[in-house]
Amino acid sequence: MKYYFRVFVAIAFCFLSTISMAISPINGKQPNAAIDVNGTIRVVYGQAAKIYCITSKNHGQSFSTPVLVAEVPNMHLGHTRGPQIASSLHYSMITAMDKNGEIHSFKLDHSKNVWTTTSHVNDLKGSAPEGLMSITADEHDHFFAVWLDVRIAKLNNIFFSTYSNTGSWKTNKLVYRSPEGHVCECCKPNISWNNNKIAITFRNWINGSRDIYYSTSTNNGQTFTNAVQSGYGTWKLAGCPMDGGGSAVNDKGVLSAAWQRNGEVFYINGKLAERRIGAGRGVSMAQGSGNTYIGWQEDGTIRLYNLKSNKTIDLGKGSSARISILPDGKAFCVWEEGENIKYKLS
Repeated sequence: MKYYFRVFVAIAFCFLSTISMAISPINGKQPNAAIDVNGTIRVVYGQAAKIYCITSKNHGQSFSTPVLVAEVPNMHLGHTRGPQIASSLHYSMITAMDKNGEIHSFKLDHSKNVWTTTSHVNDLKGSAPEGLMSITADEHDHFFAVWLDVRIAKLNNIFFSTYSNTGSWKTNKLVYRSPEGHVCECCKPNISWNNNKIAITFRNWINGSRDIYYSTSTNNGQTFTNAVQSGYGTWKLAGCPMDGGGSAVNDKGVLSAAWQRNGEVFYINGKLAERRIGAGRGVSMAQGSGNTYIGWQEDGTIRLYNLKSNKTIDLGKGSSARISILPDGKAFCVWEEGENIKYKLS
C-alpha cells in the first residue's frame, strides 16, 4: 500500500507541476536558444527593452527563474528581430540590436555565471538599423556574427565579425554585396559552424528574385567563398518574405539549408537536389548527433520535421520557432505564442 501511495503522490506532483507551468507562462517575445557541450540549455528572449535568460541543466525538464541580462532602449523585437544567443565551451554570448543601428553584446562566463557587457559588434555607429543578425560559436570560445549592414551606399549587405575573448569584436568584414546593390532587406541572415567551417546563408536580391544564397569560410572568417544559390528554383517577388530560413554544417563540413519559397518549405544537403518538406513559413533548422530537424509555422501551428524518421509532428500554436539539438539527439524547440514563450522536447 505504501508503494502505491508513493506512486500516486509522484504522479500527482508531476500533474500539478504541469498545471503550474501552464498557468504561469513565461512572458516574452522572440526566443532563441543555445545548448553548450555539457547539454545546458540557455533561452534568451525580450520584454520591451529588457533581455532575459533562463537556463536548464536537466535537458529542458525544468528551467531557472529568469535572469535580467541587460536593458537595450529601443530594442528590435519582432519578425525574427530579437536577442540572439550562442554558447561555446566556457562562455555564452547574447547580441541585441537597437533601432538606432547599434549591435549590443553581453558575455556570460559559465564558471562565474555573471553576464557582462562587451563592445558593440558593429564598428561603424548606426550601420545596422534593420535589426537582423545571427551568431554562432566554435569549440574554442570563438564567436561569429553576421548581420545586415547599410554602411555601403546606405543599402543592406552582408557583414561579419568575430570575437575571441579579447574583450572586443574585431574589425567588420564585408562578406557579400549584391550586384543589385543590396540583398533582401527584411530577411534574417544565418550563420553556423562545424568542423572548422563557417557557413553564412542569406536571402539575396538579384533581378527581382529573392533566393537563398550561401558563402563559407575555412579560416575563421578571414576569407569567404563567392556566394552561390542554395537550391534550383527561383522566387521573383515584389515584396518582402521576412523569412531567412535556417542552416547547419555537419561533422564532415557539409552545409545543409532549409527555407521557404513561395509558401513551400525546401531542404538541401550539400550538392544534392533540393527536397520539398512541407508548406509554410518562418523556417528554422538544426543538425547534430546524427539528426536533422526542420521547424516552421503553417496556419498558426508550429510543425517539426525529423529528417531521419521522415515524420512531421505538430508542436502547438505560435510563430518564430527556433530549433536546437541536445547531445542525446533530441530536438529542443522554443517559440512564441502571443506574448508568451513556449518550449517542447521532441
